Amino acid sequence: MASMRDVADRARVSAKTVSRVFNDDPHVSPDTRARVRAAMADLGFTPNLVARTFRTGRDAALGVAVPDVADPFFAHVVRAIEDVASARGCVVVVTSLGHDPDRERPSVEALLHRQLVGLIVVPTSPDQSYLAPWAAQAPVVFVDRAPTGHLGDTFVEDDEGGARAATAHLLAHGHRRIAFAGDALGTPTSRHRMLGHRAALADAGVEPDDDLVRLGDWSAGPTGLLEPLLQAGATAIFSSDARSSVGVVLGLHALGRRDVALVSFGDLALGAALTPGLTAVDQDPHALGTAAATRVFARIDEPGRRRRRTTVLPVSLVARGSGELPPAMSSVT
Repeated sequence: MASMRDVADRARVSAKTVSRVFNDDPHVSPDTRARVRAAMADLGFTPNLVARTFRTGRDAALGVAVPDVADPFFAHVVRAIEDVASARGCVVVVTSLGHDPDRERPSVEALLHRQLVGLIVVPTSPDQSYLAPWAAQAPVVFVDRAPTGHLGDTFVEDDEGGARAATAHLLAHGHRRIAFAGDALGTPTSRHRMLGHRAALADAGVEPDDDLVRLGDWSAGPTGLLEPLLQAGATAIFSSDARSSVGVVLGLHALGRRDVALVSFGDLALGAALTPGLTAVDQDPHALGTAAATRVFARIDEPGRRRRRTTVLPVSLVARGSGELPPAMSSVT
């Protein structure tokens, strides 16, 4: 990992000048600024953010990057992180990455250029190797989804086990034509939940049917994704994420269908108020955020003392009625 002295030697300036360039001091000449920035780029230099934070005495900040801060699940994760950070006298800076994988790296690196003591991130792109230089300076912890191309502390839910339990619940209530609704399988969560769904079908001797799988943006025109599933004879739906579940609920309502069972991976804010209530796999986002934030501060307190590892948190099925609907008689074969 390149040091400030390495950059100074490459640019033929003092370490103090390198610091002034990084902090955008207007008194550095354009030529010197260009040489220093070129040296930083050549050496892959990133500043020691933790050391700089405590040296300057300014408020410490913990960065958090999630797909959508307005999503109730991630909002609960962020709130739990804020509770832990507040107890440590640390503020939290949050950014939403959106659902376009190409937005992750520039958004996260823009966050890291701020004064951070650590970062908690929910990966949205297929490669997190760009974080290696930053992780050498401040702890990076991943939450909800495991990283690719980078080894770091990770806290995830039991995606496969939860999906298996959800599908088994529908099977136990007589369903054999169980549809899978979700977003693209590019994220680890979706892939693992599909594996759990297929495993439960296999346990019951039910052959998987690709006509009962619909992946896409269920928040836009959900009936267009839902109707092919119903035409294929689906009597029940396993929705692999809360965003898709909202679309399924709206689609069933629009089509006037009250006879289709539904289990959601991830609860909805008003899930219990629906008729019937939404049966859901509870992910416990508060526990997820608390565990991730606690690990960040453990790394700050004792850097290099623990091996990076993945922790799988358990999930539980909350039955409220929607998953207990039996197959409509006309659909039973």
